[in-house]
Amino acid sequence: MLTLHDITELRAHLDPQRRDGQRIALVPTMGNLHAGHLALVDAARRDADVVVATIFVNPLQFGAGEDFERYPRTLEADTQALASHGCDIVFAPSAEALYPHGLEAHTHVSVPDVSEGLCGANRPGHFNGVATVVSLLFNLVQPDAAFFGRKDYQQLTVIRKLVEDLHFPIDIVGVPTQRAEDGLALSSRNAYLSTAERQRAPALYRTLCQVRDALQGGELPAPALREGLASLTADGFKPDYLELRRAWDLGPVALDTRETILLVAAHLGTTRLIDNLPVSLPR
Repeated sequence: MLTLHDITELRAHLDPQRRDGQRIALVPTMGNLHAGHLALVDAARRDADVVVATIFVNPLQFGAGEDFERYPRTLEADTQALASHGCDIVFAPSAEALYPHGLEAHTHVSVPDVSEGLCGANRPGHFNGVATVVSLLFNLVQPDAAFFGRKDYQQLTVIRKLVEDLHFPIDIVGVPTQRAEDGLALSSRNAYLSTAERQRAPALYRTLCQVRDALQGGELPAPALREGLASLTADGFKPDYLELRRAWDLGPVALDTRETILLVAAHLGTTRLIDNLPVSLPR
């Protein structure tokens, strides 16, 4: 496995493989890898001839007061894990390499509609940062497919619209959320939880399941969501949102909508957790 930091070197290694007709898969990450990230690599390995994972803590997607400075940087452990899962190339650029003219002067990519509301409301500019860095990585790697976790469902929807709107010839693959045995969705930020908070954290997933079951059992969305928010608050969470949206574009649910997604974001102590579940509404 190669670990590269330079854009010119990355292109030099990928160009002949692309000319030979090999299928290239991209797995973008911010590092501090866990089993959820490695499941993306495994899925990419099954799909492609060449697997490229990127490790870059992107300053553009962190807002004021967020955890950019303390976000864990664990490149050595990450490269060892990626090598053990069959990754071919790790690209770990510096911010100066990707944004040579600085963050403010750099061209930004914005994806309207799906970036608004939900996490977009609570993290202004976050999805512009995501769309910008993903567009950069798509240009540098030129993959045939790119793999993203479904846990970050709004991000996945933003990237799918980005690819559709800008006509990138890339298959976007959403990989199911990986969970701990108690149901908590795996996330690098779970490491911020104290021991007591980690014991309470699975209540987020339990509440999602309870609301999903109520909705699929015929309960109307408004009361089901109110009950879910009350349950989260009683369990010590400070919810940002608990919402039901159309699964394909995060639009509002109508009377004839069947395939939906239930999304939640909530703080437990100082840690912000997100999760989601698909919900098939009854007729």
